[in-house]
Amino acid sequence: MVIGLNLCPFAQRVFNADTIRYVVTDAQDELDLLKDLRAELNFLASSPITTVDTTLLIHPRALGSFLDYNDFLSGAERLVADLGLTGLIQLASFHPDYQFANTDPDAVENYTNRSPYPMLHLLREESISAAVSDSNELLEIPRRNIETLRGMGRNRVQEILKAIDGSQPRRR
Repeated sequence: MVIGLNLCPFAQRVFNADTIRYVVTDAQDELDLLKDLRAELNFLASSPITTVDTTLLIHPRALGSFLDYNDFLSGAERLVADLGLTGLIQLASFHPDYQFANTDPDAVENYTNRSPYPMLHLLREESISAAVSDSNELLEIPRRNIETLRGMGRNRVQEILKAIDGSQPRRR
């Protein structure tokens, strides 16, 4: 869905190059997840970009509650800074119940950051810069994604998701 709808302008390139690292952690709490995040940040930072461009750290057993997940993000960002990776790696956040501030839980724009499981996307800033020509274009991505999904409508988005995973979309 992300590639098909071009929700992420660099997803197609890294997918085709097979440079996405998918890591599923068994972490069941924040402390273990932070340890796994530290390991993945270090791995990504020390790996050649031609081998691993980006990492999806999927944590199906930790932070199932969106509020807990959202609270965790500040600690995750602190870890990036503590490791000296600010400006090199940034985090993008995805959760099955993602909800932007001041939106209804059923609002279609929340689907721009929804995923089957809670996950953190570790992105190299140099890859982001290579994919977009200027910072204004980068700032337009979330707005464009919201417009795309609003144009499709929630029912169509759920139909696509159902076709992808073969199961019924979550009902609220």
